Amino acid sequence: MSSRRAGRRTALFLLYQWDVTGQPLASLYEGEVDAFARETAEAVSAKAPELDERITAASEGWTADRLGAIERNILRIALYELDGDEVPDEVAIDEAVTLAKRYATDDAARLVNGILGRIVRERVT
Repeated sequence: MSSRRAGRRTALFLLYQWDVTGQPLASLYEGEVDAFARETAEAVSAKAPELDERITAASEGWTADRLGAIERNILRIALYELDGDEVPDEVAIDEAVTLAKRYATDDAARLVNGILGRIVRERVT
């Protein structure tokens, strides 16, 4: 597993706990947390309201708060990566779908793929 893939997984677990418990993100770190995971989780949590608005806009009839916490945080991480220049769009989407398949369901993976695909298509046009 690549270090970025492991970092995304760790960031997802941190964001999930943060989202569900409402505890400060920094209080959830246990042991040594990978720098990539920490930076990703902190950046995503800081932008969560903006990311959720974009998820809601692309979700056709669903608001971000109606999505499961795992799916919502996978989408947040992917959007954060799509906004940056370090990861190609295809890689950000593929990594998000892989996380959804592993930690949610195949239906969740299709949902994540559809929402992210819509966001990328609308950004290009």
